[in-house]
Amino acid sequence: MIAIESHAARAQPARIAAVDVVHDLDAAETIWRSLERSNHSITPFQRFDFLAPWQRDVGERAGLSPFIVVMRDGDGQPRGLLPLALQTALGVRRASFMGGEHATFNMGLWDREFAAGATKADLNAVIAMLAKRDEGDVLVLRQQPAQWRDVQNPLALLPHEPPVFNCPKRTIEPGATAASLIDNPSRRMKLKQRKLLELTGYRYHVASADADIARLLDWFFRVKSERLAERKLSNVFAERAVETFIRTACTTKLPHGGRAIEIHALESDEEVIAIFAVVADGHRFSTMFNTYTLSGNAKFSPGLLLMQEIIHHFAGRHYRDFDFGSHEYKRLFCNDDEPLFDSFIPLTRLGRQAAGVMSAVARTKRLVEHHPKLRGVAQHLRKVLLDKAFCAIPLVSLLQV
Repeated sequence: MIAIESHAARAQPARIAAVDVVHDLDAAETIWRSLERSNHSITPFQRFDFLAPWQRDVGERAGLSPFIVVMRDGDGQPRGLLPLALQTALGVRRASFMGGEHATFNMGLWDREFAAGATKADLNAVIAMLAKRDEGDVLVLRQQPAQWRDVQNPLALLPHEPPVFNCPKRTIEPGATAASLIDNPSRRMKLKQRKLLELTGYRYHVASADADIARLLDWFFRVKSERLAERKLSNVFAERAVETFIRTACTTKLPHGGRAIEIHALESDEEVIAIFAVVADGHRFSTMFNTYTLSGNAKFSPGLLLMQEIIHHFAGRHYRDFDFGSHEYKRLFCNDDEPLFDSFIPLTRLGRQAAGVMSAVARTKRLVEHHPKLRGVAQHLRKVLLDKAFCAIPLVSLLQV
């Protein structure tokens, strides 16, 4: 039986009059896709075609169950959807965004008109309705953009705090050219590019055929595994569930064209040189995972050269923003930060205690990440643990809740 329950707000007439919680992906699909239209605010990381395979392949194996919050107005029309998943840890029922570490940004799907005019009262009404259901203790909502395409993220109206990691981004101003977006490539980089251009069959392309996508992913999983093993780092891509999710999303065709995850590549006739996985929505593109060749051609910085090609590609298609994730070296291309925030919203008394602990841990992580001396100590400790245990603990995850 499909588990859908509803509770209407009685306290005051608000534009969010009822909240449904859907516990089944198939039951949520129609409403979810209706909120992906152009008159709605949504990032490409919250598409159904991205998160559904993640939940089915990764989330379920990790003990996460769908907790999809649908917010309706007085006429019963959906005005927003939160694609959450529920997990019980240490006795606390925590609802967080689907996608985990595979999503750079987490956000609800919102009717743009509602989002633009949403008030704190609207969001408080949602939280009150969720709390009354007593199906979860705390909402753990990380890496949220403060706005998307010039429309506020309604969840920013709730209590929030800075994230542990920032995300460098770049805005493409009207009239900007692809060349102007790349800040004066050094003479050394130009020489490296010439070396690759000398390779027979050297080319940049976006994989479009299923067979081509499968071939490039076969190469990626093999090479990434070797690279991570060399550095004595654990390989999340070795998990069968993660590989299945990636392969599914990369081959899933979107209604308007393209794939849920696009594969951009540099190749020659002899080898794959580098790849980047990208999500895009006609306005902004974001990169996900990448790797580059193990051959001698690695010395020519193929990853950076592929970034340049990707910028040229999307700038020529009149995109307005792009980002390359949280790594500092990507500031070669991104000169600003995306305003992000985290929220720990309690729904019960137990959730209030858990939210306080998680917020304190997040503050500690931010302190370690942004304080050079503490970061150095953490890096040293991490190296000692890696040398002794051949395990990988991501920096500032030593205090993970």
